[in-house]
Amino acid sequence: MTIANLPAIHACRPAWNKGRVVGQKCPLMPKHVWAIRVRLEIAENHRDLAMFNLAIDSKLCGCDLVRLKVADIYASGQVKERASIIQSKTQRPV
Repeated sequence: MTIANLPAIHACRPAWNKGRVVGQKCPLMPKHVWAIRVRLEIAENHRDLAMFNLAIDSKLCGCDLVRLKVADIYASGQVKERASIIQSKTQRPV
């Protein structure tokens, strides 16, 4: 039984991660965290600074941070002093 050779498929454009380091990255060092915070403060990028601080302080994974809503941390015209956020139970790749 013979198998017909299929034509080769060529990508129209190169892969977005070609030449980039993939996989788990090293954790941020404290000096890197402070450098990012300072740059966001200088740029007056308050939203990104708040999200970055929340990510670092809460140690939540990215999918849980993206799922946050304004009502989770802001109520009655004020930012909540304390918020309860439960991490999802989905398995993350190791």
